[in-house]
Amino acid sequence: MLSLTSSSQWHLRTEKYLLAGNYNQAASLYEEAITIEPDVKSYYWYLGLMLLLQGQDVEAQTTWLMAIMAGEPEQVEVWNTELVEVLQTEAQRQEKLEEYFTAEKIRQNIKEIFPQDIHNLLHLLQLAIKLEIYTGQNLQELGIIEILKSESRVEVNLKLLMEALNTVLDYAPAHPSTLDFVEACLPYCKNNTQALLITLLPAALEIGYSQKQFGIAVQLCELYLKISPQNTEVIGHLASFYQNAAEYEKGIETAKLFFSLVQELADQVFANRQILRGLMTAGGHWEESCSVHKKQESLVKLLIDEKSTQLDTAKISRLFNANFFTPYIEDDPLKNRSIQNQLMQLCQANIVQNEQETINRYFQGNLERKKHIKSAKQLKIGYLSHCLRSHSVGWLARWLFQHHDRDKFQVNGYFINTNPVCDPLHEWYLTKVDKIYKSNESLQLAEEIYQDEIDILIDLDSITLDTTCDVISLKPAPVQVTWLGWDASGIPAVDYFIADPYVLPDSAPEYYKEKIWRLPQTYIGVDGFEVSVPTVRRDQLDIPDDAVVYFCGQRGFKRHPDITRLQLKILKEVPNSYLLIKGISDEESIKNFFEELTEEEGINYSKLRFLPIVMSESIHRANLGIVDIVLDTYPYNGATTTLETLWMCIPMVTRVGEQFAARNSYTMMMNAGVTEGIAWTDEEYVEWGVRLGKNAALRQQVAFKLKASRQTAPLWNGKQFTREMENAYEQMWHKYISDS
Repeated sequence: MLSLTSSSQWHLRTEKYLLAGNYNQAASLYEEAITIEPDVKSYYWYLGLMLLLQGQDVEAQTTWLMAIMAGEPEQVEVWNTELVEVLQTEAQRQEKLEEYFTAEKIRQNIKEIFPQDIHNLLHLLQLAIKLEIYTGQNLQELGIIEILKSESRVEVNLKLLMEALNTVLDYAPAHPSTLDFVEACLPYCKNNTQALLITLLPAALEIGYSQKQFGIAVQLCELYLKISPQNTEVIGHLASFYQNAAEYEKGIETAKLFFSLVQELADQVFANRQILRGLMTAGGHWEESCSVHKKQESLVKLLIDEKSTQLDTAKISRLFNANFFTPYIEDDPLKNRSIQNQLMQLCQANIVQNEQETINRYFQGNLERKKHIKSAKQLKIGYLSHCLRSHSVGWLARWLFQHHDRDKFQVNGYFINTNPVCDPLHEWYLTKVDKIYKSNESLQLAEEIYQDEIDILIDLDSITLDTTCDVISLKPAPVQVTWLGWDASGIPAVDYFIADPYVLPDSAPEYYKEKIWRLPQTYIGVDGFEVSVPTVRRDQLDIPDDAVVYFCGQRGFKRHPDITRLQLKILKEVPNSYLLIKGISDEESIKNFFEELTEEEGINYSKLRFLPIVMSESIHRANLGIVDIVLDTYPYNGATTTLETLWMCIPMVTRVGEQFAARNSYTMMMNAGVTEGIAWTDEEYVEWGVRLGKNAALRQQVAFKLKASRQTAPLWNGKQFTREMENAYEQMWHKYISDS
């Protein structure tokens, strides 16, 4: 028999057995203690706990009940509080040990005693997610939302509440109860809106941009604005989410509200760009778009003249794509590339100012590594993008990944905002790289690229994503190249821009910051496209079998009124002709746009047909089978759509300009071996459209050429294109290591 009589000494004696997981021995000691001091209630609390930890749940609850049942109500309340304190302490210990099953069992027992304990319920909520037993119904089953919404507001630890909210948003953002939970949390954050902001906004960005669930992102922002209605950070993102969710008018109005609330010039540039984005994405708002574009150009010039190097990283990130819509509105590369280059120089200067230590470390590290490079080595190529998924870039870049020579090149993939729920193309890319790294944080991505000792980093996004621009500006790799995703960015940290003999004019080096690296034939090559079963027929569209069917399938912001008028002139000149129109935009806005133009041009509106978007690219291509001629857009041509048109052996008409975006179809047609349909003036565009429409034999001749080109043309030889890209990489690397 032990001589110990103090309860604290008993607990100290048993603690080592508890920590060692020897619950049976600890239980024996507490049974002995009860025999000696039966009135010390804490012995019963701990004995029951030891039994619970051994899986003897009924025995544990019986032990506690026997200790409590003889007490008066006031005593019972005190004893229950003591018991719960013991259980909470052990639950916390088990959680730190990541023994979540045990912690959950303990907290369920706490819930039996105090079912309204909001803190315990919040812990149970998080444990359900960690144990992957969360169904979305747990919030109701635990009564959390009901308790939070009760008239007599409970005292709740805000940090714990936000942790639980963040966990639920991450695990089940789409479940209806999640938004109910967010709404229930709002009253508890009125005095600390920042706590809610740092929880909700990152979740909204992840849900919106990575998971493409824009409707949920909209609702999260709207809920936050209930308690902080003029938060410009949230309003700015909400404008994008509305636009991405196809709520175009709300997107435009919210962007205008955003502009009215900001004062600093850098914020005004971003806010005005959001207005322009809304107008251009909706399509049809061309007069207002051009006005807002002129304002944007003026704001950007003011910002450039200001030459500030005191802008924080968040503001800089928003400036990278301030000129994104310029090439959709006008074809003036001499002027616009100059503005773009100056803007990117300003952005780069601020990045250098903010991240001087990191940039210097990368520069010195790569310089030191250069001293020890062997001339014959396997090159490490890194591809950086948010588009390696079901996206135009994803469909086109895959042949390079497919045909890479893995003996000569190690291929790493750095994926941004790529967390799709189900995307077979993204999953395919994951199997084609030697290393996968996913992040939405630019500093993390840059550090990973640097630590991986990437030799040549390929930027596939240009200015289409701010995170990519941030990474490129840090210069984590010694050689950095832009390819495919857009025009060149103009960021000084980029060494080369991939082009070919056609896609840029001879004068281009005069106004490009990057060195233009022209591949010998084409800047893009593919082996072809998958084609499925069509879902549309002429008779479904009330189009006669003998009609001439023109098609223009581009997003709303590519439908410049000038090129659209030319398309309508073609339609007017060709008897029994129809124009099929397809592309992501605001349906009402686009229809109004075409109604006005057809009236101006004297065209019967009934000659137009609007096709719905299909979710499958292979079905979209199959549906091109009802088309006779494709009419390209200008000043921003099609790219993927042009390739699909040529692969489907359909004649097309393109207007060639000066800027990269106005020469995409030109280079693709040249590399497919057809010149019929290439127009250098507006007049030639109309002439080619009419000629192809009236001459069925000419259309057949072009279609025959295109079909034959599948076997011989550079455009349809992904393997040859890959060899040419690899040769370019090797030459770039040789130049780098040869330069002193």
